[in-house]
Amino acid sequence: MPSLHKLLSLSFLLFMSACVLLLAACNSGGSTGKENATDSLQMIDLPRLVSVSAAEAGRIQHSCRLWYDSVLLLKGFNGGIVVAKDGNIIFEKYNGTAHLPGNDTITANTSMHIASVSKTFTAMAVLKLMQEGKLNIDDEFSKYFPAFNYPGITIRTLLNHRSGLPNYNYFMEILGWDKSRFVKNEDVLSYLITRKTALPDVTPPGLHFSYCNTNYALLALLIEKVSGSTYATYLGRSFFIPLHMQHTHVFSLADTLKAVPSYNWKGTLEAFTFLDQVYGDKNIYTTPRDLLTWDRALSSNLIFTPGTLDQAYAPYSNEKPGMRNYGLGWRLNIFTDGNKMIYHNGWWHGSNATFIRLLKEKATIIVIGNKFTRAIYHAKVLTSIFGNYYFPTDEEENGNPKDSLKLSAPLLKSDSTPILKNSKKNLRNKKGRS
Repeated sequence: MPSLHKLLSLSFLLFMSACVLLLAACNSGGSTGKENATDSLQMIDLPRLVSVSAAEAGRIQHSCRLWYDSVLLLKGFNGGIVVAKDGNIIFEKYNGTAHLPGNDTITANTSMHIASVSKTFTAMAVLKLMQEGKLNIDDEFSKYFPAFNYPGITIRTLLNHRSGLPNYNYFMEILGWDKSRFVKNEDVLSYLITRKTALPDVTPPGLHFSYCNTNYALLALLIEKVSGSTYATYLGRSFFIPLHMQHTHVFSLADTLKAVPSYNWKGTLEAFTFLDQVYGDKNIYTTPRDLLTWDRALSSNLIFTPGTLDQAYAPYSNEKPGMRNYGLGWRLNIFTDGNKMIYHNGWWHGSNATFIRLLKEKATIIVIGNKFTRAIYHAKVLTSIFGNYYFPTDEEENGNPKDSLKLSAPLLKSDSTPILKNSKKNLRNKKGRS
């Protein structure tokens, strides 16, 4: 007999299929948000690329290939990787198929779920509205949603994860949400308002950093309230369409049957759940190349002013010592010389991603996969190709030092990455001082 888990998964898939058909019927003749959207939009032409010398490109390619072949592929990687310098793609590889098993080979045009890397778009959309004078990020959220009775929670504390709110991923179920229905962003807000006294783990805003998806689900609603557009339409018209990011979109129920699925590390399909319709914290699908375009746009000064970017990349969680910090929608590693690594990781179901930016060296590392492997997060080791950035003991929350040392070993042994050897030397000195 089939297991209860399989029966429930099948029932949920059948339910979703029916919803998709109903939605398609209701929306026939409607717009996806991108159709005819270019009529009143000004396209953004990014600055011309500055070439990279053949010697520099060869060095980067050699190190990337070494790590890709000896680490990422061996950990069951199924997805795409791009490493760029000055906006130029120096190393690019794709592996596997969108469906497992399948014949639909993953290519440069295969859109995959980037999970929490989506927060970079949500945060920058809010900052764009701020830059245009349509909101003040030090406004309390209740200014825009008066029924939201949480004094002191500002837009900024939502952006930097210092709101003190609990995570909807847990409290919706704890408070009895019917899991046969999809949770919507409005439902998250409604529970915060109507079930406040029953919510677990609410703390005063500004007290400490606590990474929380609820913050970005609320920010997506704020974008809609202030812009008068849906979240998907606003991002499409502000970023995706003008930047020619043709393989980037916000997931909706209508995409359920055509979206690239995700798989756990064993290759078993991860079923959709009742939480899969909430956006802002996740639910952007894109490609490594489109993410590189996003990186170039952020650095171009064509969309954001230097002052806006300074706010985005400033550290807001300074109560604990160490290099790790968080800006407005961006994780930060801040080094003693003042240099920063700006990045974000993502993980939802079996999809995971990393998006790493070295502003000083103008280097970018992007990895997206739809079959979970922690090795994706260890692409951080590749930052040592460009500068003295990598210390295995400071591995961020998705890894641990032993894994970091093991997964960086091929580059530690390579003569092509002297900077990483310096990092290893610094690491030994650091251990000696502790």
